[in-house]
Amino acid sequence: MEPLKEMFNRDFYRHFADVFAAADKKFDRNGFYKDVTDQLETRELNGRLRHTAMMLGKHLPGDYKKAVAVLQKAAPSLKTGYTALVLPDFVALYGKDHFDLSMEVLQYFTTLGSAEFAIREFLKADFARTLTVMKKWARHDDHHVRRLASEGSRPRLPWSFKLDAVIKDPSLTRDILESLKTDETLYVRKSVANHLNDISKDNSAYMLQLVKGWDTQHPHTGWIIKHASRTLIKKGDKDSLSVFNFEKQVKIKLAQFKLSAAVIRLGDALTFTFQLKSEKTSPQKLVIDYVVHYPKSSGELSQKVFKLKELTLQPGELLSFSKKQVFKDMTTRKHYAGKHLISIQVNGKIYGEQAFQLKIMS
Repeated sequence: MEPLKEMFNRDFYRHFADVFAAADKKFDRNGFYKDVTDQLETRELNGRLRHTAMMLGKHLPGDYKKAVAVLQKAAPSLKTGYTALVLPDFVALYGKDHFDLSMEVLQYFTTLGSAEFAIREFLKADFARTLTVMKKWARHDDHHVRRLASEGSRPRLPWSFKLDAVIKDPSLTRDILESLKTDETLYVRKSVANHLNDISKDNSAYMLQLVKGWDTQHPHTGWIIKHASRTLIKKGDKDSLSVFNFEKQVKIKLAQFKLSAAVIRLGDALTFTFQLKSEKTSPQKLVIDYVVHYPKSSGELSQKVFKLKELTLQPGELLSFSKKQVFKDMTTRKHYAGKHLISIQVNGKIYGEQAFQLKIMS
């Protein structure tokens, strides 16, 4: 699989330079291409993104308003997606002294890719003023702009810095979340759920109190609350479990928990099976997960919880489960040889574990 950084390759930059040359007759196409590809191979994904924005700063007009006009003219001819983040990154780098214009162009650029990273630079520079704009965006007709209001103000947005002000006082973004809690677009609802999940990591009581006041029967709102609570549910948080009527006093027996192999190699799949039997006289609403404990380079184990199934277990009922897990390196996980564990978790509580060895052939 080609590394993500190869989105910014020489073919991309040839097209990129052509687009800007067409948008601005004074744009030095060859000079830009030479500068932007200099030491290209030494830069990773975000380094290439930032370097591209900086080289635009070098080759576009020094007047910010004129430079932004070129960006807007070029934008429709550029590919949407991650590489389009170059445009809002330029705004984040050079537009802080032109707040109103920068807000206007970020609102446009987010429809081509996303501007959640760029808007955070403005939150860092002037939190209150920027948040006021984002609250208006939460009521915008365009779903990309509405999503930006939520995604850009997340307390713990991946690949970005934390918003300490929101971590300290999560009520700061409440107006945004309230505006979006019934949003008809899944793209927006996912962001709202992730925003709430971020809040739950530092302020779980606040998050649960907030969503308890929402209509869980509304299909869009109910979906948001359920996905927002995933971290707390995996931890077995009783307040979170009660929101969805999951059983707080679980009575079950784990049996026949087996692995298909005691030793596997990197790239192999491991199948595990188990049974759960109810030992309660009333139905139990359960969320069943499995946990893989991976060794780190230090030898210590880190765990990742995987969702398996939600169900209602009837009195005396016995259910069988089977799951296959593949162990191969990905961009998000590097595997290390040694002892691994798989455990079964029900409503946040571990009920049993099995060990196996992973071998990595050189």
